Amino acid sequence: MLTLCILIFIIAVAINYKQVNQSFFFLRIGSLIFALTGVISFNSLYIQSIGSGMGIYSGLFQVTSITQFFDLFIFVMAFFILLVWPVNSLYYIRTESNQALINIIEFSYFKNLFKKYQNLDRIKSQYQSINVISIKNYPREYTLISMLSTLGASLLISSSDLISLYLSLELQSFGVYILASIYRNSEAAVSASLKYFLLGSLASCIILLGCSLIYTYTGITHFDSIYSFITVTDNSTVLQGISLGIVLIFIGFFFKIGAAPLHNWSPDVYDNSPSIVTIWLTIMPKISLLLLLLEIYINIGLIEYNYSLYSSISNIELLDKITVVSFIKNLILISSIISLIIGSTVGLSQIKIKRLLAYSTISHLGFILLALAINTEQSIESLLFYIIQYSITNFNIFLILIALGLFIHFLRVSGGDKNKQISNSVEPEGSENDIQYILELKGIFFENPILSLSLSICLFSMAGIPPLIGFFSKQFVLYAAIQKGFYFISIVAIIVSVLSASYYLNVIKILHLKDTNSNFANLNLNQTKNSFEISSIHSFIISTLTLSIILFIFKPSLLLNSTALLSLTLFYF
Repeated sequence: MLTLCILIFIIAVAINYKQVNQSFFFLRIGSLIFALTGVISFNSLYIQSIGSGMGIYSGLFQVTSITQFFDLFIFVMAFFILLVWPVNSLYYIRTESNQALINIIEFSYFKNLFKKYQNLDRIKSQYQSINVISIKNYPREYTLISMLSTLGASLLISSSDLISLYLSLELQSFGVYILASIYRNSEAAVSASLKYFLLGSLASCIILLGCSLIYTYTGITHFDSIYSFITVTDNSTVLQGISLGIVLIFIGFFFKIGAAPLHNWSPDVYDNSPSIVTIWLTIMPKISLLLLLLEIYINIGLIEYNYSLYSSISNIELLDKITVVSFIKNLILISSIISLIIGSTVGLSQIKIKRLLAYSTISHLGFILLALAINTEQSIESLLFYIIQYSITNFNIFLILIALGLFIHFLRVSGGDKNKQISNSVEPEGSENDIQYILELKGIFFENPILSLSLSICLFSMAGIPPLIGFFSKQFVLYAAIQKGFYFISIVAIIVSVLSASYYLNVIKILHLKDTNSNFANLNLNQTKNSFEISSIHSFIISTLTLSIILFIFKPSLLLNSTALLSLTLFYF
């Protein structure tokens, strides 16, 4: 269905190419398509009928209960991201006396003015005191590109062949590269996109090299056939070649998700991209890549378990076969430890909010990779739970930052910022309302307490403060690690969690720190603040996600039972 809708969108964009004011309708239709696709995925999520999986398209893809569940999750996340995208042009109109400000976020007021005076020039001629501060237009191609990227993510989760893996990966990646440069007039966004494209292409080449090595030594591309080939072969040279190919694939995936030590691109890309695009970069690609890593590693791990059941196999053959699994496991553990350390220590020195969140993501990837390396029922359950809670919390943080960025920019153009000269020039697209530095949030609690409290709750959850949802995700991972005897890395994870909590608490302190010398101090902006609004959908999603983070402890069974059931399907169906 999603493929058919993409084709219809392409034709619709081609027919209405010159109608640049239709982005609102394209985004709303796109969000409805994601919602309908999610409903279809939910209706097909019936574990007893799916069992261990069903191969489709000649075995190129395999549908399982986990792929169906996370297809639904991806479509829901894409639905919400499109809903909060600011589709309308934003006009800030100020009188010369600075006593009145009209912020046109919803275009109802501007629509009435436009209907009366036909265009902006006639409005300015009728109201001589009106000064248009900034105007920005959003590209409507965002809907089509996001649909292509989501289709690639959905196919990547279900991939069961080296060919479908690579094609799905590239379909998702090319969409994300374009999204990073969707604001073509922003130099920073284009720079981030080029860096993302070049390094992402390098990672794709590494993955392709790994797939080529596996095909060279086995002559097959289907995952199940490769697992069976590893089981029956007794040639150590072939096993080493397959092992090298799988390692290269995992390295390419680590590069794509930004796990340390292959993480250097992610802080720069996240910082230079507009916040609404950074939401997509930090959530959507990582979900699909981590789940594919999980699927491959689980099946490789089962090989080691099966070998222990055969007493007829020689010790040399057993050692060669288990070495493939052990080497990959050690690779994941090394990346996990480095991600935990770098994400927590380097994040302490960050002064930009999105770079801090990028290193926070690297630290959380360390916990996810630790749960993946343990490879038990409980660790896989904790991994799935961690991915869901991290995606929800991170999504809410960026929504709040976008709202606070609009609010701060709103105060500035109303005359609150003494250091920023307002002119009629148009600022770079997509970046004028973004919060760049942490200090921009200083004292914002006293201007907008609701959004500040919501951001504080999300940061407390990221830090793992009980009884918020983030605490339970870290607890489950550490409990699974200790049960399997990973004492050293568990101690490291606890220590770095304390370190990472310090930079979360620093942001919260800045939020609630009253500064008498701030740009907005001693100004009577009550009328201005009361006129500020964000869209009702935006505020509703923030409130819903914040309450789910706070109230998870009162009703945890729904999410925990779902992840437990999904983890059991990997081991017993």
